Amino acid sequence: MKQAPESIVVAELDSLGFDLVELRVGGSKGRPILDVRIDRRDLQKVTVGDCEKASRAIEARLDAMPDAIASRYVLEVSSPGMERPLKTVADWRRFTGRNVNVKSARFAAIGGYSEVEIVAVQGEEGREQYLVRDLKGNEHTLAPADVQEARLAFHWKP
Repeated sequence: MKQAPESIVVAELDSLGFDLVELRVGGSKGRPILDVRIDRRDLQKVTVGDCEKASRAIEARLDAMPDAIASRYVLEVSSPGMERPLKTVADWRRFTGRNVNVKSARFAAIGGYSEVEIVAVQGEEGREQYLVRDLKGNEHTLAPADVQEARLAFHWKP
């Protein structure tokens, strides 16, 4: 039975105590590129050593399962970066107080994107709502289903 690369990546990261933040598959069919973004469960910053450890484990598993991916692939493992995506309710909780760029139909009047501050995650499990504050100070409530994309906002300071 053929196992999808994502399930292999998730299993290997899980065994090492890392979470998969994002997996992008690009390149060509004959030479796919797997771009893996990881995060640490202990909330510490991802180090080069963490990326090396994850890369070696994922590569060993992919190489042991030749049907999972083309034999000539490129594997890139890195941290999620300064503008990391927020995909889960746990991500929103973790980054409460931080600004995010959110794409949502709720902000359609301004091109679908808005920079907001995460004020809180409210509600019981499975029925959470995100309380956010826009740059004008107005508060909005978003259901997770309302969020098409969200990334931490980062502003370079001279």
